[in-house]
Amino acid sequence: MGQIGSKIIKVDKDELIKKLNKALADEWLAYYQYWIGAKVVTGIMREAVVVELIEHATDELRHAGMLVDRIMQLGGDPLLEPKDWYDETNCGYEVPSDYQVKKILEQNIEGERCAIKVYSDLLDFVQGKDSVTEEIVREILHDEVEHEDDLEALEEDMK
Repeated sequence: MGQIGSKIIKVDKDELIKKLNKALADEWLAYYQYWIGAKVVTGIMREAVVVELIEHATDELRHAGMLVDRIMQLGGDPLLEPKDWYDETNCGYEVPSDYQVKKILEQNIEGERCAIKVYSDLLDFVQGKDSVTEEIVREILHDEVEHEDDLEALEEDMK
């Protein structure tokens, strides 16, 4: 990390990198949850749900890239082994054992609620102490809130 860039951070850099890596694990698992859900989902409104799930998967992959870039800027190493995602995740991964639209939506809504909490906590950790990470976290948090709204709207449309 650049000399000046490291001086403007007012949080424990190692702790921040650890938190960012945990969020990175979440993003990879969320990406896969959306991606595989779009492949296996069945039932009413399937086509609309697939479009939404693929869009969200794309966002989660973009989030992962943002987190890796920031971890590297901070002089850290991103998680390099997919097996580490399970050890580091905040939100976990729920295998889609029921492929019905309603169940897939429920699983992903719960995942978004967890992500909103994770990024809210991360925002509290960096707010006013690391403006670069704060900006990244705000953008991701905005997307996660939007994802929850989108999925809840689909769920409501099914009623």
